[in-house]
Amino acid sequence: MTLQLTSILAEVAPHFDGYVYPNEAGTHPLWGVLIVLYPYITGLVAGAFIMASLVRVFRVKALEPVYRLSLLTALAFLLCATLPLLCHLGHPERSYQIMITPHLTSPMAIFGFVYAWYLMAVLLLELWFDFREDFVKWGQTEPGLRGFIYRTLTVGVTDVSDKALALDHKLSWIISIIGIPSAFLLHGYVGFIFGSIKANPWWGNAIMPIIFILSAMVSGIALCIFIYMVLSWLRRRALDVRCLDVMGMFLFYALVIDATVEALDLIHRTYSAQEGFYVMEFMAQERLFFTLTIGQMLIGTLLPLLVLGTLQVARKFVPNGIRIGLYFTCAVCILLGVLAMRWNVVMGGQFFSKSLRGVMSYKLEFAGAEGWFLGIILLSLPFIILTVLIKLFLSERMPTSGHVPHRMDNP
Repeated sequence: MTLQLTSILAEVAPHFDGYVYPNEAGTHPLWGVLIVLYPYITGLVAGAFIMASLVRVFRVKALEPVYRLSLLTALAFLLCATLPLLCHLGHPERSYQIMITPHLTSPMAIFGFVYAWYLMAVLLLELWFDFREDFVKWGQTEPGLRGFIYRTLTVGVTDVSDKALALDHKLSWIISIIGIPSAFLLHGYVGFIFGSIKANPWWGNAIMPIIFILSAMVSGIALCIFIYMVLSWLRRRALDVRCLDVMGMFLFYALVIDATVEALDLIHRTYSAQEGFYVMEFMAQERLFFTLTIGQMLIGTLLPLLVLGTLQVARKFVPNGIRIGLYFTCAVCILLGVLAMRWNVVMGGQFFSKSLRGVMSYKLEFAGAEGWFLGIILLSLPFIILTVLIKLFLSERMPTSGHVPHRMDNP
């Protein structure tokens, strides 16, 4: 009887390593893979918008081929940014109460206003000013439902005179400038949520928002490289190697800054060795070894740093075909590494015992509200939406007024 009871408890109760208090034996991580995807998708939005801002605000003309693609990528992922949270909630139909009953001391509640501001006042407006001329022309040439969609998107503003287009460009330039700090705010607040939890040594860190912002820039640029290359291969179009070189250069710079800040954080934690440090050391060596040491540090940071750094020094001696393959490999490694970083932050903080003397295990399920199957669906949805947006707004068969940078003079 005792053996049977012991085996039953072993199957039901979570596994712990180390010493824990008796009242902790029934704990289980409340945040799963959905909360991991939430900051990951949000970071991709911010990074893709920063990529587009390099063209619009900082006049990096070599990145013109990916300007509109970056904006559409940011929109596709932003439309899905809240879905992991809504699926995680027990009653997602109540989410509208965030907007009608604001709680100004709650970071989660404030996110509703930050999200609405970034979507409505920044990204959609910039896209509309950028595409308005094309909407007018496509509405006149495209038949059927497609033409009706373009005419509807003009919202009755059909003036395409030089004066009107100059005003569109000026307003889009202003919105881009406003959008840069808005993108930082959109994703930095996620790091603020974790960094402000003082009771958890894994999360409580003043530079956590900065780490989240920098990793968002890195992952967003890597995503733009990945999508641009895959889209060009699917369309059987030659890649702009000069554009890839410049994207790879900015990706390398962003990765250097991100890796430096995270390394400083690691050195500071190791040197100070505050309460709970030995639990964190155990997690890095045992519980999170594959996602932290292998995934985040080795695959997501050190390998891309080495490859991209080598390409910056010896770019002229590497054939175009090999460079293209290396850029694609680095982009995929960084995307996986940042996803591992989000997992380490969200799940690592929940593995702590309240006594700081034990570590809890976690088994990722296949199905259910917190299963990885639903996570794959939510992570695939932005790519499906982006495919539709590309078909509507970047189709090769449609007449176009050309890339935006032909109007990139100073407003």
